[in-house]
Amino acid sequence: MASTEKGYRIAFALAVFTILYNVVEGLISTYLGYEDESLALFGFGADSFIEVISGLGIAHMVIRIRQNPESTRDRFERTALRITGTAFYLLVVGLVATSVYHIWSGHQPETTFWGVVISGISILVMWILVLWKRRVGRQLQSEPILADANCTLVCIYMSVILLASSLLYEGFGIPYIDSIGTLGLAYFAYSEGRECFEKARGDLHCSCG
Repeated sequence: MASTEKGYRIAFALAVFTILYNVVEGLISTYLGYEDESLALFGFGADSFIEVISGLGIAHMVIRIRQNPESTRDRFERTALRITGTAFYLLVVGLVATSVYHIWSGHQPETTFWGVVISGISILVMWILVLWKRRVGRQLQSEPILADANCTLVCIYMSVILLASSLLYEGFGIPYIDSIGTLGLAYFAYSEGRECFEKARGDLHCSCG
């Protein structure tokens, strides 16, 4: 019993850390993306803010299953999922439209150095979170927590896209690669939005990764 309680405390702490990390990452990424005119970095930061909403739902989920492991998704979680899904879809529209405009106008970022730095840090932090969440999920034999760990992989995929596009531009000055990277982020944002609505309609767990 003591180990179970400790496991839920760790799971909740990881959810809170994820929320706080995404707030900081979002603030820094959007600011530097705007300053450096890097749409990929700005979009990455905007995605982080949406992940904060998702994180609130995850934190609530941990509290719910701690109280009743057999309970199903409640109204708060479904509402958070719908809001998150809508935000992802709006982000997709903004990223795609701006990417197309940048390609058409020939716009290039001033630098993508900070995209390299931030994406590298994000990959490391998110991978540690994935491993830790999986460990806690297996300890508690909790499918929802294990599913959340798999969903965190999407953040790693998006970080890899930002890292690749930022490296290619910073190192080789490849035209339009920042906009192409942004379209890659838009693809994953669309996938996340679609899955949010699917989960809001039922009780399935995240199937990412």
